[in-house]
Amino acid sequence: MARNNKIKITHIINGLSTGGAETMLLKLLSHMNREKYEAEVIALTTIGAVGERIRKLDISVRALEMPRGIPDVRGVMRLSQWLHSHPPDLVQTWMYHADLVGGIVGRVINHIPTVWNLRGGELDYFSHNKLTLLTIKSCAFLSSRLPKQIISCSTVGKGFHVRLGYDSQKIEIIPNGFDLLKFQPDEVSRVALRQELGVPSNTSLIGLVARFDPLKDHQNFIEAVGILHKSLPDVHFVLCGDGIDSTNEELSRWIAAINATEKIHLMGRREDLPRINAGLDLATLTSFSEGFPNVLGEAMACGIPCVATDVGDASIIIGDTGIIVPPKNPQTLAAGWLEILSMEPEKKAQLGLAARRRIEENFSLPAIVARYEKLYEKILEN
Repeated sequence: MARNNKIKITHIINGLSTGGAETMLLKLLSHMNREKYEAEVIALTTIGAVGERIRKLDISVRALEMPRGIPDVRGVMRLSQWLHSHPPDLVQTWMYHADLVGGIVGRVINHIPTVWNLRGGELDYFSHNKLTLLTIKSCAFLSSRLPKQIISCSTVGKGFHVRLGYDSQKIEIIPNGFDLLKFQPDEVSRVALRQELGVPSNTSLIGLVARFDPLKDHQNFIEAVGILHKSLPDVHFVLCGDGIDSTNEELSRWIAAINATEKIHLMGRREDLPRINAGLDLATLTSFSEGFPNVLGEAMACGIPCVATDVGDASIIIGDTGIIVPPKNPQTLAAGWLEILSMEPEKKAQLGLAARRRIEENFSLPAIVARYEKLYEKILEN
């Protein structure tokens, strides 16, 4: 136990640029009991935008400045020295490289109980370089020895990692949580978003929040837009994320091919996603690989029904409050959109309320943070 009688947790993560793992770490630190827990964060590489946000919580953030993708013995030794000079009660690692490095330095060298955190899925695995694949295989081999416990954010992720050789007895599923005060229904946002886009106040909006990445399958989305546009020509489409702007030549070619350019709004990276989500009529996920897609929970928390491809834990998140369709099938995606947009206003509103309620009952951030805290306490009691 730390000298001030607080439980000290050192979080070790690859880096702190914007991403799913980084964002969940930020949310966890924002809502943990600060009277009981003391936290610090160590990035293997650099302190990015999320790192600066964590610092604003008055939490120590340091970076080892390791080169990306290159083993660095000096960085490993420096991490060991840091942990030895200010030993925590427990080390929590995030993502494969941090799991391996943190596991060895924390558990083997400094004898500190360590918890790993798995974030990836099957197709993510095959997109990695050779060194990362070797790291993952090493983690699988050492999973019964190094970590006291392993957290997986998704059911699909757990199953995949068990097939890789991870110790199934150590993996506990703790899904991502959502801030229900930050993401909530908001009629003002609905009006403001349409004003920003310059469209009539009664315009139906379908949104996709995703960085431009092959796994997110924006081509599937654009082809489905072309199909829906033929039957509902007044619907508009909002796309947000890194690489989603007019300078993206590949995306622009796909849009030009369906003759609906004026209906598609490329908004790039946005920092006001609660407002964007609350302004939609329908949110969608078009990926062909995911673990636990946060974008669904964020939209649902805003009372927005979702149509999503059947990837990762999408069906678990949505339940019966939206529609699940096969990946890489724009016809069924467009049909799902049409089904919800064609509902009577009262039925569609009820679906949105059910979506919000499902997040409240299953994925509220305080409940998820409490599960992390309970796991930490169980480990430290043994």
